Amino acid sequence: MAADNSTASVRQHADEQTPLLTEQPTENGNIGQQPNDEDGVPLAEEPSTAKLAVILGSCWIGVFLAAMDTTIVATLSASISTSFDSFTLLSWLASAYLIANAAVQPLSGRLTDIFSRRTGLLWSNIFFLAGNLLCGLAQSEWQIIAGRVVAGIGGGCLNTISTFVASDMVPLRRRGVWQGFGNIAFGLGSGIGGVFGGWINDVWDWRWAFLIQVPLILVSGIVVFFVVDIPVKEDDRSKLRRVDFLGSILLVTSLVLLLLGLNSGGNNVPWSHPLVTVSLPLSAAFLAAFVYVEDQVASEPVIPVRLLLERTVAAACLTNWFSSMAYFGFLYYGPIFFQVQGYSAAAAGARLIPSSIGASIGSLGSGLIMKATGKYYLLMLGVMTSLIGASALLVAFMTFGVQDWLPFIIFFAAGLGYGGMLTITLLALISAVDHKFQAVITSASYAFRSTGSTIGITISSAVFQNVLTSKLWASLGNEKHAADLIKKIRDSLGYLRTLPHVQQEKALEAYLGSLQGVWVTVLGLCILSTICGLCMRENVLHSNLARK
Repeated sequence: MAADNSTASVRQHADEQTPLLTEQPTENGNIGQQPNDEDGVPLAEEPSTAKLAVILGSCWIGVFLAAMDTTIVATLSASISTSFDSFTLLSWLASAYLIANAAVQPLSGRLTDIFSRRTGLLWSNIFFLAGNLLCGLAQSEWQIIAGRVVAGIGGGCLNTISTFVASDMVPLRRRGVWQGFGNIAFGLGSGIGGVFGGWINDVWDWRWAFLIQVPLILVSGIVVFFVVDIPVKEDDRSKLRRVDFLGSILLVTSLVLLLLGLNSGGNNVPWSHPLVTVSLPLSAAFLAAFVYVEDQVASEPVIPVRLLLERTVAAACLTNWFSSMAYFGFLYYGPIFFQVQGYSAAAAGARLIPSSIGASIGSLGSGLIMKATGKYYLLMLGVMTSLIGASALLVAFMTFGVQDWLPFIIFFAAGLGYGGMLTITLLALISAVDHKFQAVITSASYAFRSTGSTIGITISSAVFQNVLTSKLWASLGNEKHAADLIKKIRDSLGYLRTLPHVQQEKALEAYLGSLQGVWVTVLGLCILSTICGLCMRENVLHSNLARK
């Protein structure tokens, strides 16, 4: 039965180049009567623009804080790692958060379908608050990693659930514009986070960058409680009986094992270590079990897996996956480049601002173009060209002698391409499936994005650490106490400034070579992402919630 339902869910567009339908919403956004979904279940009523702005604005407070938190950690990762005398902690600070993102985001669509969007947002704020509190009070490496895991559970779902709320209330034709506004909140948070985190670190201590967020997150939860109220589909069964616990456990286990093995291999332990050789095959086994349960057993699967076989869905998810790998490698190692050059944490964070501005412009601009034209395929090629161009400039010109203005252009172009890609692939995804599946397929795409982010940082870290170690041994291997010297150089950027001039020059060249390896990796991932984007179809973007 589950397999039949999943098969029937995929929208079959016989004429995917057909013009947009001509019906237009009334002044308040409605089309004259309460629309129903494919099963005849009433859809959420499309509110007036003012009410929509209030509801989505309350969700975007959490989006802003989650985005700010991400770039705070990107900027402070070197300082935090140095304070614990472990530069390898840098990879875990990002990956712990993103592993938690990847594990829970696929669950958020179905769970909030059952328990309501407001309940999901409230719990997300609670987890996000607790995680930041743990990070601010952490006294060991493992305590701060635990805090990042808890914060990742909350922060990831704040982003996904706000997307569901917008899709519940906005027709596809205008959906990209509102997604653009949401991404502006995300971009604003990302831009402020880097500067804010660096300033807090330089003036006080990195711990305060986490602790100051706690009261802000509390305000976010209170606002959501009073403003967000999206109706849920009623069922004769209790809500708990509708939850696909088996599928959820299998999926979370598979994702955690996958990302744990990838992040550990070549970074904390050799690739031949049992942690890697056991976790990766186990991940594949749990994933296979998950696919079977979702397709053949679950009555309300977390992800109707046959939806992923639809060409546009698969292409959009893979485009998200590879683009996120590239962008997060770029995002996390850009500040490292500037700090190796000698900039402070605050100055390095400020250099992330152009990427946030570019992402906001790319997202909103794409939404406005899709609203005006109803098309997205050629637009997708344009934004991916921007992303490839930025990565090519990284490879060609990002050296220690680079002109000050060029990194700003590179970061802006990368953000422009990535922000536009996110909005376009979201519209392509939800236009390719029935309305009732838009939340679960959106959460699936976020899983691709989250795993891509984590894998991107893992790949970049592996390239960075392996090339750095190789080059340091090649240039400093004959020095007295070489092993201890090289370990200190790898674990602390601050130690670079204490080296004698000749050793410092050799160490800086090794760092530059390792960063160049990261830039080449980023370029390759951007090319793969563009190839996947070419495989999408042009689906109809309807002007009303009923898609009629």
